[in-house]
Amino acid sequence: MKLPLTAILSIAAPAAALAGPASDAVKFFYVPQVKFEADAHYRDRFTAPVTKLFDLNDQATKKNPDQVACIDFDPGLDAQDFDQKTLSKTLKLSETVDGDTAQVVANFSLFPEGGDDSQREMHWSLKKVDGKWKISDIASKTSDWTLSQLECMAGQDPE
Repeated sequence: MKLPLTAILSIAAPAAALAGPASDAVKFFYVPQVKFEADAHYRDRFTAPVTKLFDLNDQATKKNPDQVACIDFDPGLDAQDFDQKTLSKTLKLSETVDGDTAQVVANFSLFPEGGDDSQREMHWSLKKVDGKWKISDIASKTSDWTLSQLECMAGQDPE
């Protein structure tokens, strides 16, 4: 029996799509308005190891409410400042699904000027938990960091 090439490719390679359910889990944090990933209201949308960092961030904030905690920027933006209209207009999501894991790549501009320092490429790692896509990590390809690798020394005084 001879299989069509598309059938062979769909068996041999993980499914790739422009957008889908995994992308929807990421899109939530960008539009219609940007949401701060570390906000306790969104904790159920994440899994370890990121939830551990968020918990340490909460502890640091509680211990020293007048100081910036561990996460002093928006991880999904790799920035503190942005223009929502530009971000919404330029946001492009693509996903690759492999069983119960997925990678969603978000590309966008922070500002209308759109220079190189305004461009972002964010890689979101997701796991399917109880039938729902949850975020397990976020990485900035623009600035070369991964959220789960950030250190947070909650409960300790700065040296």
